[in-house]
Amino acid sequence: MALKAKLGIAPIAWTNDDLPQLGGDTSLETCLSESHLAGFLGVETGGKFPKTSQALKPQLKEYHLQLVSGWYSGTLLDNDVEAEKAKVLSQLQLFKECGAACLVYGETAGTIQNRQDIPLNQRRRLTDEQIRIYGEKLTQFASFCADFGVPLAFHHHMGTAIEDEHDIDRLMAATGPAVGLLFDSGHLVFAGVDPLQILEKHGTRINHVHTKDVRAPVMQSLKRDHDSFLDAVLKGVYTVPGDGCIDFDAIVHKLASIGYQGWFVVEAEQDPAKAPPYEYACIGYETLKKSLTGAGYTLQENA
Repeated sequence: MALKAKLGIAPIAWTNDDLPQLGGDTSLETCLSESHLAGFLGVETGGKFPKTSQALKPQLKEYHLQLVSGWYSGTLLDNDVEAEKAKVLSQLQLFKECGAACLVYGETAGTIQNRQDIPLNQRRRLTDEQIRIYGEKLTQFASFCADFGVPLAFHHHMGTAIEDEHDIDRLMAATGPAVGLLFDSGHLVFAGVDPLQILEKHGTRINHVHTKDVRAPVMQSLKRDHDSFLDAVLKGVYTVPGDGCIDFDAIVHKLASIGYQGWFVVEAEQDPAKAPPYEYACIGYETLKKSLTGAGYTLQENA
């Protein structure tokens, strides 16, 4: 049986919630219409998206798009599970009503991903005991999300407490199967991790895929004791598949061998003035389409 894949895109290429100077004046309508024109089947949410299904569904329908998923700023590291459940409820309701595949959970307690004044090497780091306690809470929270009908996909992310291979390995060991792993090629490479290693070790836990590429010369030029994550974004460290150093054919083939099916999302934050979003969306789409068909996936096409 052929593996099925769907291509989605995140609005961060058009407008960046953490850096309003990047596309802050770009409308949601522009993002949605260009996502559809580039061939994408779905979109993830962003700051400009409506917060109710009554408002969001008609907009998605107008542009023939599905709701893929979206970022949730989790604080379980410093919060108790019941308080976090109350905090997530409205987003879970929106995602369930709109048919989202999962909730993208990013741990933002103590994060420096949105702080331009703090360098990359000063991110929060956790002891094994802290990871153990966190893993228990995260598993409870993920079970709640799954029971609600919106599985959790945990997003390892630069500038957060779960960034590198050691962090991911420990978190996967400390959590139950309810905690899915979001695989993000760009964040892994930026963190010094071989993406294929993560697929080899944790492939069965992966329930969502973000495809971003990395401009190696920019990454290598960064001073991690001086440059922040946002500085790196402004300098152009990230781009779409096909415009950087990552081998997506190898990644997609590995995902196929694991049996991963579902969404492949282009999520590459960069300056829209330097990287016109529609043009780069098309590059990402064509690159992934080629990799996916080459690996034996059947691509669900846009209506």
